[in-house]
Amino acid sequence: MPALNAKQIEKLLRNGDPGLTNDGQGLYLKISKAGSASWIYRFKLDGRTRDMGLGKYPDISLAQAREKATDARRKAKSGLDPINEKHLEEQQAKAKRLEAEAQGLDFSRLCEDYIATHKAGWKSAKHAQQWANTLSTYAYPVIGSLHPKDIHTAHLISILKPIWGNKTETANRVRNRIELVLDAAKAQGLREGENPARWRGHLDKLLPKPSKVAKVKHHAAMPWNELSGFMKLVSRKQGASFRAMEMTIMTACRTSEVLNATWEEIDLTANTWTIPPERMKAGGEHRVPVSKQLRVLLEALPRLSGSPYVFPGARAGRPLSNMSMMMALRGLGFEHLTMHGFRSTFRDWAAEYTNHARDVCEQALAHSLGNKVEAAYRRGDLFSKRARLMDDWADFLYAPAF
Repeated sequence: MPALNAKQIEKLLRNGDPGLTNDGQGLYLKISKAGSASWIYRFKLDGRTRDMGLGKYPDISLAQAREKATDARRKAKSGLDPINEKHLEEQQAKAKRLEAEAQGLDFSRLCEDYIATHKAGWKSAKHAQQWANTLSTYAYPVIGSLHPKDIHTAHLISILKPIWGNKTETANRVRNRIELVLDAAKAQGLREGENPARWRGHLDKLLPKPSKVAKVKHHAAMPWNELSGFMKLVSRKQGASFRAMEMTIMTACRTSEVLNATWEEIDLTANTWTIPPERMKAGGEHRVPVSKQLRVLLEALPRLSGSPYVFPGARAGRPLSNMSMMMALRGLGFEHLTMHGFRSTFRDWAAEYTNHARDVCEQALAHSLGNKVEAAYRRGDLFSKRARLMDDWADFLYAPAF
């Protein structure tokens, strides 16, 4: 039976006594005089006792050390020297890396090519930068220099497991991005077989579901019956940030949709603001009804010569910073809230205070229909019904406080 467990290892480390502790079948935990720990596999070959280093603890866990020791034991029993085999594998891996680098076909290069090819179809330059940042931070240290054909499931586990529990959303995005790049590599004939980053039927057998690991964090939202008082406070303040806050709340749109709004998108004759597909999360055009209160706000805004934006920023050719409204919230003493949370406030108000149909409210938030069959038959955007909804919402926002 194995002699070690996690608690025993931690106790050995706390005591700091140098020496070897036997886990069984030739595996030892070695504590150095400096107090660091590493794994040793001790075996006999041709009558000689030899020690093989398996890696440092906790970089190599107890379970991983046992797996490495089992593999080395199997080689020793077959007459192979596991130390020589380890050196040979390291040399082969190095040769493969050098070959991949010489050919310019390593994973990092493929990622760069993938991003360059697809970024034109993405919503923003920021999305491309997020791809580059997450892959360079989490994937490149493990597989960046490898040829795509040499990337295996063990590499993915090495990348994902350390962040699966505490950065679950990021980890799942990294997994998906690796999967897409490796799919592209396979399409180019650079690898064969199953994609090691595939979730369904593969990694879902090795990692817990993201929904089971990390709870969804909802944006802090203001109770709807406190909102009219808040809007009075905001409307008295001067500055583009506060006007952008009003427009964001009045339209129940996302902050990025408001901050990147251009005058060309707004038709005050038809009382319509049309957001193009490339700026929408769901990727479809979204028409926003302009209430009389929003119309008054828009007509009062100054137009900066040379800038297309409704809310131009300090930098030429750029809209107002995405930090502007958050800082304005903090300045008002509402640092516990988020601007995105006002979309939840709108939804709560619509459900609890009005008789507007659920589909109309969901369409106002530009939410995709969950039922694919229903979505296939839905052709209109319920604009006239949404116009009545947004008129009621604006009337409520600027009504006397409760």
